[in-house]
Amino acid sequence: MTRTPLRPLARVIAARQSGQNPDAIERENLRMRHEEQRDKLRFRAEGRLFVLGICFFCAFVVIGARMGHLAASVPAEPTSSGVAELISASRADIVDRQGRVLATNLSTHSLYAQPPLMVEKERAAEELGKIFPDLDVDKLKRQFTGKRKFVWVKKKISPEQMQAVHDIGEPGLLFGPREMRLYPNGKLAAHILGGASFGREGVHSAEVVGVAGVEKQFDELLRDPARAGRPLELTLDLTVQAVTEEVLYGGMKLMNAKGASAVLMDAHSGEIIAMASLPDFDPNNRPRPLTSGDQSDSPLFNRSVQGVYELGSTFKIFAVAQAMELGLVNPETMINTKGPLTWGRHRIRDFHNYGNELSVTKVIVKSSNIGTARIAMDIGTKRQQAFLESLGFFEPTPVEMVEAPTGKPLLPPKWSEISTMTISYGHGLSASPLHLATAYASLLNGGTRVYPTLLKQDVKKAGPRVVSRRTSERARAMLRKVVTEGTASFGEVEGYAVGGKTGTADKPKPRGGYYKDKVIATFATVFPAHDPKYVLVVSLDEPVELTGPEPRRTAGWTAVPVTAEMIRRVAPLLGLRPSVEPGAEAAIVKASN
Repeated sequence: MTRTPLRPLARVIAARQSGQNPDAIERENLRMRHEEQRDKLRFRAEGRLFVLGICFFCAFVVIGARMGHLAASVPAEPTSSGVAELISASRADIVDRQGRVLATNLSTHSLYAQPPLMVEKERAAEELGKIFPDLDVDKLKRQFTGKRKFVWVKKKISPEQMQAVHDIGEPGLLFGPREMRLYPNGKLAAHILGGASFGREGVHSAEVVGVAGVEKQFDELLRDPARAGRPLELTLDLTVQAVTEEVLYGGMKLMNAKGASAVLMDAHSGEIIAMASLPDFDPNNRPRPLTSGDQSDSPLFNRSVQGVYELGSTFKIFAVAQAMELGLVNPETMINTKGPLTWGRHRIRDFHNYGNELSVTKVIVKSSNIGTARIAMDIGTKRQQAFLESLGFFEPTPVEMVEAPTGKPLLPPKWSEISTMTISYGHGLSASPLHLATAYASLLNGGTRVYPTLLKQDVKKAGPRVVSRRTSERARAMLRKVVTEGTASFGEVEGYAVGGKTGTADKPKPRGGYYKDKVIATFATVFPAHDPKYVLVVSLDEPVELTGPEPRRTAGWTAVPVTAEMIRRVAPLLGLRPSVEPGAEAAIVKASN
C-alpha cells in the first residue's frame, strides 16, 4: 500500500515560489487521508452487518422449518436421558389357564423428602405420622433436621394417602411415579406365585423383581421386553384353586391340624390344576422369613413342595404294583400276614389282627404292613430302589418353582433289608406331597411317567413307561376297593368312582424317635378310578378328630372326609359329570319286553 506524504516536497517548493502557504497543502492532504480511512471503515462495517444479517436470516429459516416439522408430527411424551432410563419397571402379567389375572402391575407413587426444600420440618414429620401410623416420627424429625438432602419416606402409597400428603402443603415432600406388583386375588395361590419386591430404585422408577415362587423362577422372562407384555400362562384354574383352598382351610380347622396341603394334578399331563399349603400369606404384603426356629412353622413354607414327610401306607400300592409287574403276585395271591414280622430286634405289626393270610387285594384294602413287607422282601432292595427312582422319589420334583430343589426326598443312609420292608409301607423314606401326586399319576394313568408342571402344555407328551397298562388297571381297581370296602369309606363321592389309599405316619422327633400323639395323615386319590383324569393328594399335619369318645388321628377319620368334600366340589368345575361305573349295569335285570 502506497502512503501519500502530507507535505510533498515538489508542491511545497512550488507553493513557496508562487507565494502560497505550504501548510495549507499539509492540511488538505490530512483531510483527504481521514476521509479515505473513514470510507474504508464504513465499508468494513457495512460488510459485517451484511454477514450478520445473513446469519440471522438463516437461523430464522432453520427455526421456522423445525417448528413447522414439530407442528406436523405426532405428539409424544419426552423421555429422560438420565440414569432412571436404565431401570425397567415393566413386568408381564401372570394368568391362569383361562386367562384370568393372577398377578399384574399397578401404577402408584413413592414419597420422598428433600429436607433443604422443607419449611416446617417437624410439623411435616408429625403430619406424616398421622397419615402413616407405622412411621417412626422421631426418626423422621432427626432425618429432616439433620444434614441429609434426601430421605425415602414410603416406597409406595395409595391415591388417598397421596392426597393427604398434598394437603400438608410442604414443598419438600415430593412424589415419584412407579409401578408395583399387585395380586388381585389376595392369598389365593400365594405359595405358587411367591411374590415380588423392588430391585434397583430411582426417584422416577423402580425395578420390580421376583423374590419367590414362579415370580422368581421366571423373573427374566417376565421382565423381557421382547415378549411385548405377553402374560405368563399357568396350569392353575383360579376357580378350582379357590375351592381347594377353601375346603382345605375348613378341613384343617375342623380336624384341629397344625397345617395342611393339597395337590390336584392332571393324571396324564402332570399339569397342576391346584396346589395349596396352609397356613398361607398375602403376597401383596409378604411377611419376613423366620430368623430362628423351624422354618416349616413359617407361613412362607410350601408344604406341598418343600415339606418332606413319611407318607405312610400311601406307599403300599407301589410295592404291590411292582410285584404284579414282575409277575411275583396277582390280585388273588395269598400273602402270609401272621404277625408280628420279626427282623433282628425290629417288630412289624398291623394296626389290627387280619389273621394268618390275606389276598394281595385285601393287603391293600385292609392296609396290612406285614403283608406289604413280605411282598417287598420278594421284590428285593435293588429292584425296589430302581422302581421308586423311576417314579421320581430320588430327586426333587422338576416343577417350575425356585423352592423345588429344597424339597429333596430323605433316603435311608444305608438301604438295608429292614429299610426295604418299612419303606414299602411308607416309613424310612420322606417325600413331598407333590412327589406322591406325581408317582400316583404315573402309576395310575395307564403306566406312563408324568412330570409335574405349572406351565400350560399345548401338546401332551407321553413319558417313559413305568408299568404296563394291565398293572395300572389292577392297581386302580384295588384303590377303588379301599374306598368301597376298606379304610377310606368316608371318601366315597357318588358318581365319581374315587379310588385312593390312606396313610397315617407318626411324626419324627427332632432328636430321634417318633411322637405317639402326632401324625401326618394323607389320602392319595385318583378319580374316576375306571377312567383316570385327576390325582388329588391331601395331607394334614397333626390332625385330631375329637367328636368321638377317643381322639382319632388316622387318615380315614381326618384326611379322607376333607378330600371327599374337595372332590365333591371341584369335580363339576373340572367338567366331570357324575356317571355310573362300568359293571354296575350287570345288577340291572330285564323284567319284560
